[in-house]
Amino acid sequence: MLTSHPKFRGAAIQAAPVFLDLNASIDKAVGLIQEAARRGAKLVAFPETWLPGYPWFAWLDSPAWGMQFIQRYHDNSLVYGSPEAARIAKVAKDSGVYVAMGHSEKSGGSLYMGQWIVDPEGKTVAVRRKLKPTHVERSIFGEGDGSHLAVHDTALGRLGALCCWEHLQPLSKYAMYSQNEQIHVAAWPSFSLYRGAAYALGPELNNAASQLYAAEGQCFVLAPCANVSKEMVELLCTDDMKRQLLKVGGGFTRVYAPDGSPMAEPIPEDKEGILYADIDLGMISLAKAAADPAGHYSRPDATRLMLNKTPGDRVVNFTMPGMVIAEPSVENTIAILRGLKERYEVHHGVRIQDTALVAAPALRDIRSCSDALGDVSLMPFTLTVTAFPLPQRRSAE
Repeated sequence: MLTSHPKFRGAAIQAAPVFLDLNASIDKAVGLIQEAARRGAKLVAFPETWLPGYPWFAWLDSPAWGMQFIQRYHDNSLVYGSPEAARIAKVAKDSGVYVAMGHSEKSGGSLYMGQWIVDPEGKTVAVRRKLKPTHVERSIFGEGDGSHLAVHDTALGRLGALCCWEHLQPLSKYAMYSQNEQIHVAAWPSFSLYRGAAYALGPELNNAASQLYAAEGQCFVLAPCANVSKEMVELLCTDDMKRQLLKVGGGFTRVYAPDGSPMAEPIPEDKEGILYADIDLGMISLAKAAADPAGHYSRPDATRLMLNKTPGDRVVNFTMPGMVIAEPSVENTIAILRGLKERYEVHHGVRIQDTALVAAPALRDIRSCSDALGDVSLMPFTLTVTAFPLPQRRSAE
């Protein structure tokens, strides 16, 4: 039997956003997506927090100094379901491509380092958040959860994504490998910070992380990486020290095959462009034959990963077993009181007149309850009602 494997062209973006301007950056994203689609791409991947740009100010001075940019950064972060988000969905649909957008996600009053995968119908395949923002990023962004370590079925293949130094997290990577990931988006911000002073932040190590991910997971890796523009440096670098810390350029976009080999000629780091690679998922089985870390090349008897995919919702609405939830009305109050009275009578072996036990959820209900239960004086009190059984009364010896 001859099996046909999906083949398509992937596109990884190397460009600077219009820093701190969401609408202008979306305008630029629309143009890049349309250009990639004209060149035959079916998947277009953007760098980390490309909308509205990576918050470089967090690395350049104290948190107090960086606060001058915070309101603007919040105002220009992407909200799902907004008109701005609808523009991204629309261009994906109009262009007939998958889009993996890196962005600052605003939800309520908090920001998260988000990745949003949209299909060629303009519908959401997945939204995810970086599980643990790195170093000073934690002064701006909240955290994701285990549900964001996910790989998704698409017409192109099994697609997943991580941000930046999530590619230095061995357990997170293994969680992705174990889900038979075939195409991976490794989103990076730029490698132009602390050049020559912090090797761990540079292109050599971080491109190696993307390359190793491809070889370890035997998957295709699109690794988009943004540029730092001249305009960003002019805005953020207000003295000689800051100009030493953040340089123009830093674009090191790459695409890797399942054996770790580069698939496209790099774009110069100070230039903008789109890196293309023709992907054939049939290559994956050749790499997997040598080493499948979550399959034949694993030792689950010796080492295993525990993955908690419970969503990290801040509020979970629930009721305890047996709890009665009722609308706060006069009728419900009367019914609850009658039930309590009857149970009290059974438990204590006494008889209570209706008029002796009255409670109301609000003072406005007191007179109505009085009219229904009797005409004696009332003493309102707070009442919490559950349907847990009362202790059984002991029988007489």
